[in-house]
Amino acid sequence: MKCLILAAGKGSRLAARGDSKPLVSFLGLSLIERTILTAQSCGLTEFYVVTGYSGHKVRAFLDKFGQEKNLNITRIINEDWEKGNGLSVLKAKELLDEKFILMMVDHLFDRDILLKLKDQQIQENEVILAVDSNVSSNNLIDIDDVTKVLVKDGRILDIGKNINKYNAFDTGFFLCSPSIFAAIEKSITLDNDSTLSGGIRILANANAVRALDISGNFWMD
Repeated sequence: MKCLILAAGKGSRLAARGDSKPLVSFLGLSLIERTILTAQSCGLTEFYVVTGYSGHKVRAFLDKFGQEKNLNITRIINEDWEKGNGLSVLKAKELLDEKFILMMVDHLFDRDILLKLKDQQIQENEVILAVDSNVSSNNLIDIDDVTKVLVKDGRILDIGKNINKYNAFDTGFFLCSPSIFAAIEKSITLDNDSTLSGGIRILANANAVRALDISGNFWMD
């Protein structure tokens, strides 16, 4: 299965630990190494990494890392990395024509999340988002920064950092059909919203986003 990793942002929260978010080290591995190796251990085999800020450093690292580990890594450049992260997703539009995992480079996570997510059955117009319904006692969450979701009967009704009514958190792990690309484009056209959440909101309005509750599994953004 293919895996799209968003690694284009500046990562201001991690600035004190390095000038390139994907290359920040945690317990002996850079975030990009940890993300790819964990995904590989879950059976993902083709990696598409979208780079932006300090992209030349990240791409050089990926070239060496891919050769050393014999990994299939395609580097993608997003020159508009300062805009919404949905633009990073769109950069992979011509490369992904089947279901794929979408994830963020700077999230730490229990591999069971990916194992559960990748084996889900998905319709051709659907997206599945792994959510955490433990919204009352998760001490690892920055409530002002985390993306919130409203879920009802296993379907996502709303998503955003500033929504008032929510009952779960967006963990940043998605199983996508290619419909995500058209949804982001529609979000840009209709709402001038180039974020991934904007695209998810478009699909949610069409009843096309399912929630997979992974509460109990570790994750941190």
